[in-house]
Amino acid sequence: MTIERPGVSIISIHGKSPKIADSAFIAPGCRIIGDVTIGEEASIWYNCVLRADVSAIHVGARSNIQDGSVVHCDGPDPRNPAGFPTYIGEDVLIGHMAMIHGCTIHDRGFVGLGAIVMNGCTIASDAMLAAGALLTPGKQMGRGELWGGRPAAKMRELSDMAIAEMQLGVAHYVQNGKNHAAATKD
Repeated sequence: MTIERPGVSIISIHGKSPKIADSAFIAPGCRIIGDVTIGEEASIWYNCVLRADVSAIHVGARSNIQDGSVVHCDGPDPRNPAGFPTYIGEDVLIGHMAMIHGCTIHDRGFVGLGAIVMNGCTIASDAMLAAGALLTPGKQMGRGELWGGRPAAKMRELSDMAIAEMQLGVAHYVQNGKNHAAATKD
């Protein structure tokens, strides 16, 4: 089953349908497919794809996934019977054109522009993956750490000010989502 909203595709597959909070902003051009849950005041920006056709994707309250990003997951296989669902906690910032795949991003995590997060990775609370970084399979970022590079490695601990600035970004995107929802309403 496919449900069309203006410029948005919401598609059920394998008996699983997206569950989207009424207060979430889903921008025109998005494709939300399968076992996807999107929380209150979250925002999924223009031309993002969230495809949960082989496992689940969860996006927590007030998190945002910025323009052109792709979120996917991996299903079970003999080496990993549980598969690799994608879990994005609350108050998470994901920059434009990021690739998020089969990983966990805890509350208040940050993924920079164009970064890639691969299967089995974990980004802890208040941690930041720098723009353009590649977090290779299974890497575990600790709380409050900054990682960067290709492949990504720990660079340093984040300051309290840097962590506070990330949360200002969350508040900005919650309000901006409301503004864009009003602007794109039919």
